[in-house]
Amino acid sequence: MDRLDIIREDETLEDLQINGFSVIQKKEGFRFGMDAVLLANFAKLKKRDEVVDLCSGTGIIPFVIMAKNSISKITGVEIQDEMVEMANRTARYNNVNDKAYFVNGDLKDKDLIKTLGKVDVVTVNPPYKLKDSGLINLDDRNSIARHEICCTLKDVVEAASILLKDKGRFYMVHRPERIADIICEMRSYNIEPKLIKIVHPSIKKRANLILIEGQKNGGKFLKWDTALYVYDENGQYTEDMNRIYYKRDDDNE
Repeated sequence: MDRLDIIREDETLEDLQINGFSVIQKKEGFRFGMDAVLLANFAKLKKRDEVVDLCSGTGIIPFVIMAKNSISKITGVEIQDEMVEMANRTARYNNVNDKAYFVNGDLKDKDLIKTLGKVDVVTVNPPYKLKDSGLINLDDRNSIARHEICCTLKDVVEAASILLKDKGRFYMVHRPERIADIICEMRSYNIEPKLIKIVHPSIKKRANLILIEGQKNGGKFLKWDTALYVYDENGQYTEDMNRIYYKRDDDNE
């Protein structure tokens, strides 16, 4: 089968511009955002690590991780079957289906989570918004990705705790206004917060994302990383963002 035969008429192929990797996306509907790319770059991976990505969507975090790191295995867990099917086709397109696999299931299903075994790293870009925050369509795919309809912060952290080996590492991207909830939930499931990085859209704007690293049964010592600014005063990517996206200065022109 030709690689392009894997792509369907209502889909597009997004070039990640990292070591030849691409991701299949719908032309219309939910598409991955910068937050997922930032998380994939924030996570610290070792060569033999086994990874589970929760709320995996179309697999953007696993594919960026695989494009930039040599890891043993990565499994994505996603409740929306259409996204899982797309992610598995993306794995075939990139010829990494021997190392990347996506499972259609509910992370609240503890029996399912336990079948995945213990892993070194768990990543997650969960829904940020509380279920009752505004008018939402409970059946809409975008709403499921953005609101706590199918899972809550507690559900995500509990699943991560079940999956992680002792001293295993947890990486999550979320909103700054949820930081108190995040730390409380992590500690309640024995994932100790170790590092927090705040992300600002630009030099003069307040932070709108946080990246957090935790460790299963880790010691109590929390550090704050240097802040990340996405755009500079001229509306161009900062040097930090250029490094993340493998861009040169003249790519912004």
